[in-house]
Amino acid sequence: MKKVSFAEFGGPDVLQLIDAEEPHAGPGRVRIAVRAAGVNPVDWRVREGQVLGAHPVELPAGVGQDAAGVVDEVGEGVEGVKVGDRVFGEGSSTYAEFAVLSAWARVPEGLAFEEAAGYPSVVETALRIIRQVGVESGQTLLVSGASGGVGSAVTQIAGDRGITVIGTAGAANQDYLRSLGALATTYGEGWVERVRQLGPVDAALDLAGSGVIRELVGLTGDPQKVISIADLAAPELGVRFSGVPGSMPEALAEAVGLISRGKLHIPVEKSYTLAEAAAAHTDSQAGHTRGRRVMVVPGCPSPRVSGL
Repeated sequence: MKKVSFAEFGGPDVLQLIDAEEPHAGPGRVRIAVRAAGVNPVDWRVREGQVLGAHPVELPAGVGQDAAGVVDEVGEGVEGVKVGDRVFGEGSSTYAEFAVLSAWARVPEGLAFEEAAGYPSVVETALRIIRQVGVESGQTLLVSGASGGVGSAVTQIAGDRGITVIGTAGAANQDYLRSLGALATTYGEGWVERVRQLGPVDAALDLAGSGVIRELVGLTGDPQKVISIADLAAPELGVRFSGVPGSMPEALAEAVGLISRGKLHIPVEKSYTLAEAAAAHTDSQAGHTRGRRVMVVPGCPSPRVSGL
């Protein structure tokens, strides 16, 4: 099978599309014929060799953790899913024609694989950081870098819970944030005052890592009311860095519910083939994303029963 891999840490150019042995579903796992894989910032952070405790890496390594596709192997002890089911979820080395998932849910009706692949990690992250920052119904949450995948999820989930969201993003994404229900403003010079004019802030999330931790602490008045998922230096200012995932099965179940109720939609801004993985990482690192970026695997072999 074809798989994206890297043998050394570095820039996007270390990514290579190689021929690899197919993985197989062990106990408690399923294997899918991948139709699409989510592109997440953690993918390129791991590729660069950043120290992320939740993602230890042994080289050479595959890339990717989110995927959607068709089940073609069911491991021992797995119930409630069968070969041929359309699922999305979390696994490892998902930039590939086949991948093993450790957590999954059925793709909601009417949702394309390309869309479904963009939900698992961003929804889990959004749910986790909303919980960790302690914001509640009736309060106001400031989201710095709100137009990407996690920001889109946070904005919609928080809104569904009665939380007012102030979102910062580039000028081109202001209408997009408003369509998600946020009070939108641009970043750049004067952004703190623009936020103050929109109202008092009870809690804040740093999703972009753009060096705004001090300002977020100033706006909330308490470093414990700020969470970052993008600035590894945040703890130096008393702000928690959230990088250890919570329960993916619970996140997937909540994602299915929100999507089915029409309360969550994250658009796919751009899709890439496996051969374009380096370009996908370059674009992801550049930021300014509106929604999600995904890998698509249109040439994936047909799902088949392998005898396991």
